[in-house]
Amino acid sequence: MRTPLVLAVSAALVAGTALGLAPAAHAAEPGVRFVDIAGDGGTILKANVVTPAGADDSSRYPVIVLPTSWAMPQIEYLAQARKLADSGYVVVGYNSRGFWQSGGEIETAGPKDIADASKVIDWTLANTPADPAKVGMAGVSYGAGISLLAAAHDKRIKAVAALSGWADLIDSIYSGRTQHLQAAALLGGAGYLTGRPGPELRQILGDFLSSNLDKEDEMIAWGRERSAATYLDAINANRPAIMLGNAWGDTIFPPNQFASFYEKLTGPKRLEFRPGDHATAEATGLLGLPNDTWTSAHRWFDHYLKGADNGVDREQPVRLKPRSDAGYEGYPDWKSVGANQRKFLLGDSEHLWANVDSGANGGIVMLSNLLDQFLQTPPVASIPLLPRAFAGVWQSERYSTPQRVRGTARLHTTLTPTAESGTFVAYLYDVGPLGLGKLVSNAPYTFHDKTPGKPFAVDLDLFSTAYDVPAGHRLALVVDTVDPLYIEHNPTGAQLTFSSPAADPSYVSVPLRAE
Repeated sequence: MRTPLVLAVSAALVAGTALGLAPAAHAAEPGVRFVDIAGDGGTILKANVVTPAGADDSSRYPVIVLPTSWAMPQIEYLAQARKLADSGYVVVGYNSRGFWQSGGEIETAGPKDIADASKVIDWTLANTPADPAKVGMAGVSYGAGISLLAAAHDKRIKAVAALSGWADLIDSIYSGRTQHLQAAALLGGAGYLTGRPGPELRQILGDFLSSNLDKEDEMIAWGRERSAATYLDAINANRPAIMLGNAWGDTIFPPNQFASFYEKLTGPKRLEFRPGDHATAEATGLLGLPNDTWTSAHRWFDHYLKGADNGVDREQPVRLKPRSDAGYEGYPDWKSVGANQRKFLLGDSEHLWANVDSGANGGIVMLSNLLDQFLQTPPVASIPLLPRAFAGVWQSERYSTPQRVRGTARLHTTLTPTAESGTFVAYLYDVGPLGLGKLVSNAPYTFHDKTPGKPFAVDLDLFSTAYDVPAGHRLALVVDTVDPLYIEHNPTGAQLTFSSPAADPSYVSVPLRAE
């Protein structure tokens, strides 16, 4: 039933990927050597090597291995590789298997991809003046996920910079038991456009987008195998120094899963969040322009691979930039980010008809949060004009002082459906005096196998953020049942009732920065 919609979304997103993400190949730059590396099973991986000027076998240099992002060609990291080589690193970037000129099929960070990473390290140590005791890995998006997984399986990796990546694949594109439609369509479409998806990926993608619940356990097991969080014990045993960086508005790999993973790491670690969408916080650095994320990554490697006393180990390890003009904030850990919790109650019941988009939504993947990053213009909705038959609305008091939202807002409510399956999306808005709401955060929630007419409790974490609500504004919690970002599971004619029983009141808990 959803196939035409999926194909339409895929076509639009793939077109954007082809025009905006894949740079054209160009001639080799001076000091860059293009090579073939035999990966797992002899599969050829196209790679490039950049070494420090004048490097020879008489000296050994720390090495950084860079797997490419999903759908990106092997020249993706050349600007950063040159900068790293100029500061004394051997850098090897390689095209992940199944993409562009590399051999094999797309494995989506499966066992062959992890074995490839070790093969690339083997080749690098045998064919460059690389120091085997000083091996690092880094990458954006797909390269970040592979780097984290490789660090669990290869003890030689001493430092990692994982940027706009994932630690939990299921919590990224299936959070709230809801398929993230645009994210999956973008990844799947870009994979077909620039690579060769293997049969397992084709099957998983088809089952995912068609909502084949009979295959849900298999899809979750597939995702768990490809999640660094699954191998947390091995990572902590190996103790690589791990830097995690992401954007608040990442519509492919939302920040919550990185924050949760960070808290469980026991080795040297750092967590950085900035405004933007998927990979937009790192994008200017890939062009060789000044970039905060890449500057932090360089400092991270300088300390943990080169031994530089640059203070990165003495700084507050959690570093956040709010979605405003405010500067960076430092915290000792993630739980300190939203140290103060302020609740507002959802007192009145709301009865919604499903299957109609109320006008509240999370925006467009890769676009809406990019606009928020550069122009501070998140998705908006006129809260007074939202149709109450299709949207539930609750508002807080008007705040006399700024409310500095930091971390993960949580919704607790009681839901009574008229069908055994359904979906709703919760939105938190900053509402000004004229009723215009700016999106602070959102998250989807899907249920199955519930008894129609029987209420049940819902606890939902919204996507983490850092947003300053001005004095004189209020917060609003909005719920509806349709959002173009997600696949919804509401049968035709279904209704949802949100209530607040006296014995179990409904509320939104908003994390605020400690002043």
